[in-house]
Amino acid sequence: MDKNKTADFSNPETLEKYSSAFTLSDMEIFIFPELFYPLVIANIMSPLIWKWNEDPWFSDISRKNFSYKVNRIKQYIIQNYVFNLDLSTWGLTTKTQEIERFRQFFNIDLLKQSNALFGYEGDKYYFDIDIRKHFGLDKYESDIIPYWKTETIEAMTAFRHKANFATGAGECVSLSALYAAALFVVGKIPLENIFLIATPLHSQNFIIEKEGLITNNRRIVTKNMWFNGTSLSEKARRALRNENVTVVSHITGYIHLLKKTATINRNEYNRFTSNLKKYLKTDLTKTIFLNFLRFKPEYKSLFQYECENCGTRRYIGLDKIFEYEHSSRFNLSSETRDRLMKEIDGDEFHLSPLQNRIMLNEVDRIMDNIKGNALHELEKHVLESNSGISQKIIHDMFSELSDFLHIDPKLPDENKDYIPYNIPEISPDDSRENIITNITNSSEFSEFSELVLYVYREMGKTDWTPFIKAAIERNPVCFNELRSMSVEKVHEIISQLPDESIYDGTRLAQPDEVWNFKRGDGIEKAFLLAGFISQKDFFQEINITIDKENVILKFDNNEYYFRSLKSFNKSIIIRKGKYIAE
Repeated sequence: MDKNKTADFSNPETLEKYSSAFTLSDMEIFIFPELFYPLVIANIMSPLIWKWNEDPWFSDISRKNFSYKVNRIKQYIIQNYVFNLDLSTWGLTTKTQEIERFRQFFNIDLLKQSNALFGYEGDKYYFDIDIRKHFGLDKYESDIIPYWKTETIEAMTAFRHKANFATGAGECVSLSALYAAALFVVGKIPLENIFLIATPLHSQNFIIEKEGLITNNRRIVTKNMWFNGTSLSEKARRALRNENVTVVSHITGYIHLLKKTATINRNEYNRFTSNLKKYLKTDLTKTIFLNFLRFKPEYKSLFQYECENCGTRRYIGLDKIFEYEHSSRFNLSSETRDRLMKEIDGDEFHLSPLQNRIMLNEVDRIMDNIKGNALHELEKHVLESNSGISQKIIHDMFSELSDFLHIDPKLPDENKDYIPYNIPEISPDDSRENIITNITNSSEFSEFSELVLYVYREMGKTDWTPFIKAAIERNPVCFNELRSMSVEKVHEIISQLPDESIYDGTRLAQPDEVWNFKRGDGIEKAFLLAGFISQKDFFQEINITIDKENVILKFDNNEYYFRSLKSFNKSIIIRKGKYIAE
């Protein structure tokens, strides 16, 4: 996978991969997993994330411990970015079109078995509720699927310019890449400890620090939180319990469920699997047992608790105790149990044991004394001492408790053909400037670094052909909203947008980014107009001339003018699906 020259865009697969670096749809990352971690590095190179270090919110963070850092980063992300997975932001495509795009690069039958929108049925939750209806696709014919493009930090931050958004936004893969970059730049966590995990329906990160940490959309989940039985932890657990992990991405490379080769360092992958499996497993304790009963409320009515008040034995159902927990600072854990009991109204208690309920006190006593296989021993004692409850219900409960205590993730098989992948060394101690220089210099011999420059949109150091291909072929939103207008009217509308790119320097936005955020440099506006014309008439030739600040689009004997601040000199020809940039 090492290289000593720039990519060969006469190769259709190479051109498709490098053009995908500009649109980064979930589908494209699935097909080309080597694009995933370059997005993290592109975010790390962005000036926007380095500005976070100047925010008073992060003052003195370098002197804080790991837990403080990640919680501070989490709260900043929660305050400044919302989760967004609508269908209108990046538009729609079709199964037919995407299958045709990738047919020569990927086994389409395997694609259909591994991707939710192509027939995959892994997470029972989503398919019980009808996944197409859940995502708002039920109003379209079954061939229609969303693009769901993964946003750079620039695009995520620019959502504040979009109608109905007060902050930035992004979908789950975008948030994964943002979290990874923030943990590195602000939290100074080495990239070697940050792994990106993709499943057919979700994207999370696993951070190897202390007992491990998972980022889930905007939230973080520690190992204690993973087993606390809350709805937040259940959302994080769902993907790893029910779905295959399709891609694990790391600074050393990737491993893919369906690919025979892998580029990730094998020792790093083994370190990841070992630590993740430890994170996903816990011992049975009294606290964990209570967490399970909160997590599975259908079993809480099987239990009661005995306590004493003024010398009188009293009894109360566990379901009633949990109701009081919701409005109390205390819970049923050993440390605060007595104080919680004092807050419960006296008429909630019974003077005689409740019928056909397991005494929680007895469960506590058993767990204090059993050794060896605690789960098996506890089930045995409960079965022997409770004749009023169906044995099947008790067996079912302990089966689900076993599942709660241990998730065995469905990870890509480690038995792959591991291919060396040239990766630059990047340290949390590096400055932004040093990282950019490192990536730029190594791009001459490292595909990884070259892909970073494309994802970063560095048009001053990359071939424009992939950018043009992505701009013309995969930006449906602006066309769909403007389709009824003339070329002259579209030119008039976009000319009135602020001449302000969401990307700094010599970096460029794609047309739908310009249209969504209603701003763009003259070059970006010209590509928006070119894409609109191409969608109207695919066989017409379009010429774009960029002479420093002057941008001229020529089409059908007409000229359309824009102003640029990017200082490029380029001559671009768009003709029948052929793209030439000189």
